[in-house]
Amino acid sequence: MVGEAVETPVERHSRTLAHAASVPPQTTCAAGRSYAVAVVSEALFEKVDYGNVPTGAGWYVLNARDAVWFDKKGRGFEAALECRGHFDQVGVSLYVLQPGEPMAMYHWETDQEDFLLISGEALLIVEGEERPLRRWDFVHCPPRTKHTIVGTGDGACVIFAVGSREHHTYRDADGALHGKADWGAYAVDESAIAHRAGVRDETTDAGTAYAGFAEAEPIRYQDGLLVD
Repeated sequence: MVGEAVETPVERHSRTLAHAASVPPQTTCAAGRSYAVAVVSEALFEKVDYGNVPTGAGWYVLNARDAVWFDKKGRGFEAALECRGHFDQVGVSLYVLQPGEPMAMYHWETDQEDFLLISGEALLIVEGEERPLRRWDFVHCPPRTKHTIVGTGDGACVIFAVGSREHHTYRDADGALHGKADWGAYAVDESAIAHRAGVRDETTDAGTAYAGFAEAEPIRYQDGLLVD
């Protein structure tokens, strides 16, 4: 109709979310009782200088090559796969480490963490022990397990990481602090120190633990970081 306002994709997305929240569909379970099932809409993407950032609380598909990446200056590269503001329940990351680069400083958390080595070779330092990792090795760290992973071998390794956020502390895109203070600590371990992945004095402050590294820089995906 001439003169009719045209709804933008953002407005349509917001309206869909509002409608789903106010009028949830009814589904009947096996026992014959009806219950509401919320409709989860697809998230929108914000295109920034370094890649695509999912926004909102919807579901989405994001190719890692299209995500924003971070050059962590001696601690490899990391893909930002989470939506803006981070996930509430779990944290996920994709790391690419060159030989000798630590994924993180040796630490323990009050939450569970898990890692899958997708390609390359790495060294797991866990509870004071060193354990070589090869492709498709899966690492499970129950709460309070002291650990870190360092790249080894002749080339880069790729690691997918996931961890609970029940007690995790992090800052969102606006700098606001979320989570609880009892997240864990950076622990002292001689093996970790020898691999430039450990602190000499225990601390709970990330700024202190990573003082020897430059601040991470957002970048676009670089060809060759991920194997085909």
